[in-house]
Amino acid sequence: MKSFTVDSLNVVITSDRMELGKLAAKNVSKLVQSLLEIQGEIRMIFAAAPSQNEFLSKLIKYNNIDWSRVTAFHMDEYIGLPSESNQLFSKYLADNIFSKVNLKKVHIINSQATNILEECERYETLIKEAPIDIVCMGIGENGHIAFNDPPVANFNDKKLVKVVELDDVCRQQQVNDGCFKHIDDVPKAAITLTIPELMSGKHLSVTVPGKRKAKAVKDTLYGEISTDCPASILRTHPNSILYLDNDSASLL
Repeated sequence: MKSFTVDSLNVVITSDRMELGKLAAKNVSKLVQSLLEIQGEIRMIFAAAPSQNEFLSKLIKYNNIDWSRVTAFHMDEYIGLPSESNQLFSKYLADNIFSKVNLKKVHIINSQATNILEECERYETLIKEAPIDIVCMGIGENGHIAFNDPPVANFNDKKLVKVVELDDVCRQQQVNDGCFKHIDDVPKAAITLTIPELMSGKHLSVTVPGKRKAKAVKDTLYGEISTDCPASILRTHPNSILYLDNDSASLL
C-alpha cells in the first residue's frame, strides 16, 4: 500500500479493488464510531455504482456501528426509468446497504414525482436540515462527482439539488459498467446533489477502482482544478481520502 497527499487530498493506493473496499470500509466504520461518540446522530450520503460494491459489502458487516443513529441520503437518481427498474440508484442502495442495516432514516430521491423541480426542492429541504457528516462517493470516467458532468458542473452552484442533462461519456460509462445494454437505454437526465453540497460534507470517502478510471484519476490529482474535471475540486477539501487500486492509479 502507498499513500501520499496532493494539495489537501489524501490518496491511498491498494493492490486491488477488494483491498480498496476493505480499507475504505474499515476507515469509514471507525469514522462513524468516532463521530457517534461525540454527537447524538450523524448524516451520511451514499453513491450508487458498481465502484461501491466492495466498499458497501464490507461496511455493512461492521456490527459495532449503531446504524440506528445514522440518517442516510443518496446523491443522484435517473429521471425517466420506471419505478420497478433495477437500474434505479435507490434500488441499488436498498439492495446493498439500506435494507441491510437498521438506519434511523433513509431519504430517497423520488424520480417518479409528478413535478421533478418540486422534488428537487423537497430533497434540498431535507438536506439542509443539518450538516452532512460523511459523503461516500466515487469519480466517473469523465471526472464527474455525483451526476455533475463537466458540461453542467459548477463549483459555485447556488442550488443543492438540481436537474441535469447527462453527457454521452457519462451515459456510456453506465453501459461499460454493465448497468445498461446500450447507450440508448440510458436516461438523458437525472437529479443530482450539486458540487457545493457534496463538498459541504465534513468528511469525504472517495472509492475509485478500475482501469477505466485511470485518466480521470490522473486529471483529478494533477490537472488544473476546474470543471473540465469536476473531481479535481476534491483537492481543496480538508478531510478527504481518495482510495485507488493499482488499475485506477496506473497513469500516476
